[in-house]
Amino acid sequence: MEVQYTDELKTRLRRIEGQVRGVLRMMEEGNSCKEVVAQLSAVRNASDKAIAQLVAENLQQCILAEQAAGNQDTGKLVKEAIELLVKSH
Repeated sequence: MEVQYTDELKTRLRRIEGQVRGVLRMMEEGNSCKEVVAQLSAVRNASDKAIAQLVAENLQQCILAEQAAGNQDTGKLVKEAIELLVKSH
């Protein structure tokens, strides 16, 4: 099964990419540690949201595919999705 990634998720990742470039620029300009850490924290929060969105969208696609194949027991997929989210922290 091929996973479809939404334009919204791709846009979110491009925004994160821009944030990371901004952090590197701040470091090159000699900004304070406090400012750099604050921006890295924002990057981490944005990444966490992207991971959650990706898992949620992928889970939905997997459940629909399993149901279409006649498998109504999708509890295992939900458990795997939760484990992915836990591992990402």
